[in-house]
Amino acid sequence: MQCSWKAVLLLALASIAIQYTAIRTFTAKSFHSCPIPNPVNCSLSQDTDVADRLCDENPTFQYNLSRKTHVLILATTRSGSSFVGQLFNQHFDVFYLFEPLYHVQYTLIPKLTQSKSTTDRRVMLGASRDLLRSLYDCDLYFLENYIKPQPVNHTTDRLFRRGASKALCSPPVCESLGAVDLHLEEGDCVKKCGTLNLTLATESCREHGHVAIKTVRVPEVSDLRALVEDPRLNLKVIQLVRDPRGILASRSETFRDTYRLWRIWDGTGRKPYNLDVTQLTTVCEDFWNSVSTGLNRPPWLKGKYMLVRYEDLARNPMKKTEEIYDFLGIPMDSNVERWIQNNTRGDRSSSKHKYGTVRNSAATAEKWRFRLSYEIVAFTQHACQQVLAQLGYKTAGSEEELKNLSISLVEERDFLPFS
Repeated sequence: MQCSWKAVLLLALASIAIQYTAIRTFTAKSFHSCPIPNPVNCSLSQDTDVADRLCDENPTFQYNLSRKTHVLILATTRSGSSFVGQLFNQHFDVFYLFEPLYHVQYTLIPKLTQSKSTTDRRVMLGASRDLLRSLYDCDLYFLENYIKPQPVNHTTDRLFRRGASKALCSPPVCESLGAVDLHLEEGDCVKKCGTLNLTLATESCREHGHVAIKTVRVPEVSDLRALVEDPRLNLKVIQLVRDPRGILASRSETFRDTYRLWRIWDGTGRKPYNLDVTQLTTVCEDFWNSVSTGLNRPPWLKGKYMLVRYEDLARNPMKKTEEIYDFLGIPMDSNVERWIQNNTRGDRSSSKHKYGTVRNSAATAEKWRFRLSYEIVAFTQHACQQVLAQLGYKTAGSEEELKNLSISLVEERDFLPFS
């Protein structure tokens, strides 16, 4: 009997799926060999040698005994996520990674930002969750699957914005630094440190007490449920939100080509007929869905979720940062305090770099009111009215009200962590 090429292809795909399922099942079962986080349980088995061997061969379980706190900053572009990331990057005992999911996106789906395919989203999220789980386990070798060109001998010069991670720009990962180089600027890190040795980075990760990762490539907190519920992790999610009007203004200024039609509307007062409004509405929909999940307090998020408005952090950076660290159960050290003092009182010249974090934080949070025309603000308020109300952002009823800084457009809200 002769099989068609389609039948052969289907059989091959089915075989791959069965093998993949078997591997994942085996991995899951091997973890449960020592299911209770207490070393004593590894010696209560009738076969002591077998039990000890299972525990020794399961580094994930042993790692979990230390109860490291794993932090995920869940955000969207131009919402202040780089600023929030630095609040962890400066902590001496936190291993911080800046946007590692960049490599997943640009390897699997290079044009994901323009794609609205649910299939693309599932592929991206599945791969992202696997990578995040490995990175929280300090398995940085897993990144090699997505870095192009592939690292040679576990070394690469292609890690996206390596310089934004203090741990990757200091000893022992960067062995060439002297005492005068301990506080490198992001651009100087690659120049002085050379290629990144992922073996040294993995060792550094394991030596730190906690791991924090910032990403703008996961749309909603519900997409993280599998990680939040994973008993191998102690994952806590900081969801950062910002006034959509401020996000739109910042993106239009930063991504000038992508948001060219918004800029034309802002400059001419005429809305282009082919304007891509999903550049705005997708942000509001993702905020609405994700924040609704968090504020509904499902059992799987108990003790794992905190909502932070960028505006609150910008106005009271020290107080809000203390609240964040209190939620995480991590003592806030003097390095973080010093960084806040030095990086939230900048003048105009200190905020010229579009990805920089040195700025007058309170003024930055309100600057969009002078960047956007009232017509665009009114359009945004109508398109995002649900999420504006949900997050406590007031609407401006006129251009005069929009420009009047004595009128706060942010309501006083206390989004208490779900504990």
